[in-house]
Amino acid sequence: MSDKVHCFISQKGELLPRWQEAFPQAVACGLESKVSHGSTPPLAWAHLPTGVAGAQVLDAIRKRLGDVPIVVLSDQPTDEEALSCFAAGARGYCNTHATAELLRRVADVVLQGGLWIGESLMQRLLQGTARIPMPAPVGAPSDWAALLTEREREVALAVAEGASNKEVARRLSITERTVKAHAGAIFEKLGVRDRLQLSLVVHGRQRR
Repeated sequence: MSDKVHCFISQKGELLPRWQEAFPQAVACGLESKVSHGSTPPLAWAHLPTGVAGAQVLDAIRKRLGDVPIVVLSDQPTDEEALSCFAAGARGYCNTHATAELLRRVADVVLQGGLWIGESLMQRLLQGTARIPMPAPVGAPSDWAALLTEREREVALAVAEGASNKEVARRLSITERTVKAHAGAIFEKLGVRDRLQLSLVVHGRQRR
């Protein structure tokens, strides 16, 4: 989805090299200026100024762009700030200096209707779903494990417990690249978008 014209909104109206690398057609504008592109962008990226609350920035952007999904970019991301931004309606939250590849992944998830939560906060949520019985998403397979290979089941269980790719790789004595490949196959086979949905499928079914 990198061909879509994304809008990066920041205090100085700048377009950082990595943002432009991720989305060559992206446009930039300041927090107080009008969006220069002729049509409403499919996605807005809000770079939080230091000391300014995410809710304040999100509210200002919505007044100009309506219900366009917004991803917040933070110079020093924290779980607390992330939760505050999501409470204010953000659809994603990540580091300002994330790689171009990661930014494109964030855009793909958000434009498909998902939330990009970030690894740290995601692990906290996954650990919570592992402890508390929760229903699986509507349409989730009744026997998820039967759809996966033995190795994929091992990866799925570890990810659903909140393990990072590095931790899964260390636990199963495989590379992080292999973990990513297995995770992609698992998401496709089970029809889930992200780790949180996978955790709900795994633990929701296990507790019934």
